[in-house]
Amino acid sequence: MTDAREHLVHWLRDAYAMEGQAISLLETQASRLETYPEARAKVEAHLQQTHRQRDAVEECLGRLGADPSTLKDLAQKTVANVQGMFHAMSEDEVLKHALGGYSFEQFEAASYRMLAAAARAAGEPGIAETCEVIQREEEEMGDWLWEQMPTLTETYLARSKAGVTAKR
Repeated sequence: MTDAREHLVHWLRDAYAMEGQAISLLETQASRLETYPEARAKVEAHLQQTHRQRDAVEECLGRLGADPSTLKDLAQKTVANVQGMFHAMSEDEVLKHALGGYSFEQFEAASYRMLAAAARAAGEPGIAETCEVIQREEEEMGDWLWEQMPTLTETYLARSKAGVTAKR
């Protein structure tokens, strides 16, 4: 790959697969947040947003005459499923999901920041704008997780001390 457009297509394919991974992670989290209704509602809302983001990335690829990579998509979903399994085995599953989610949101935001710069370099300002919108959405979810970390921790500890389901 030697030109900005080729890199942009490659990285958009990565982003499409990344959103597939996010969908798998969020679906697992939402289904496991039985005793954390506020967190569950936020995760479900972000899941819907993530579906829209994935559609937007696919549309960007289409504007460039490209399709998503099925192999990358499958690999990322597999990683998400394995991660979800490991978290489900943890006593403090809800906190592991929150930590992993926060890290993932930061990674996504940085990816879209990079994509916006690549799109501008490739002469694709519309794609850059789409990536900037998604970047802000990922930052907002990351900020929410950051702000909720103490509350989730305190709720987990209180439920654990009371001997009620704290895990999820």
